[in-house]
Amino acid sequence: MSSGVRDQRIGGTLLEMRNISLAFGGVKALTDISLDVKEHEIRAIIGPNGAGKSSLLNVINGVYTAQQGEITLAGVKFAKMSSRRAAEMGIARTFQNLALFKGMSVLDNIMTGRNLRMTSGVLAQAFRLGSAEREEIANREFVENIIDFLEIQPYRKIPVGRLPYGLQKRVDLGRALAMEPRMLLLDEPMAGMNIEEKQDMSRFILDVNDEYGTTIVLIEHDMGVVMDISDRVVVLDYGKKIGDGMPDEVRQNPDVIQAYLGASH
Repeated sequence: MSSGVRDQRIGGTLLEMRNISLAFGGVKALTDISLDVKEHEIRAIIGPNGAGKSSLLNVINGVYTAQQGEITLAGVKFAKMSSRRAAEMGIARTFQNLALFKGMSVLDNIMTGRNLRMTSGVLAQAFRLGSAEREEIANREFVENIIDFLEIQPYRKIPVGRLPYGLQKRVDLGRALAMEPRMLLLDEPMAGMNIEEKQDMSRFILDVNDEYGTTIVLIEHDMGVVMDISDRVVVLDYGKKIGDGMPDEVRQNPDVIQAYLGASH
């Protein structure tokens, strides 16, 4: 999709973080961070190792609670965000280190992402009573569509642990998509991938943003990928924001060049 068409799809502010500070003991992970994420955009977070990128994602989806600052999500202000509340409000997350169930099939792993969408009781699910059976059929159909979308049909019944790393990352993306997220947080979705796998994952991220209309916030070290697929980029260094803007603006920012682009990664 051309950048002009993409710009037309980007809406109002979905997430706003104001003056977020996070510390562990005496160690400051984030200091006075303010940023926003707009509906339907791809927002990248970059910076050297230890810059606070994963900590920022963890604040967004309630894994960590910031000591200072506030979050506004879809017009609702939070001093504290819990993981459960974040999920219920449509935030899904993939992790740098895969947390898949390696002995379970691709299909069953992605089905676990439907848990929040299931309304039937445990007993009804266990005995597949009436509404529970209908609900499971609908959820399975939804998951099969994700499997088709991510082009992993040949592997749907194979245990995830037997798949190549790049395909496991795709399953992880599928499980997050099964939650029908309004906002998808991707923590280094291309770490450890070869060039071909990165190209595939970049295409799927763009397609998720385009076809599902999902807002995406991602951490990524591959600067080529970031500059190619992101609408806006925020740059962290030692827990502080040192740059924020369109990819070309960030690329030319002297502070960013010194802190990140000039370093070897």
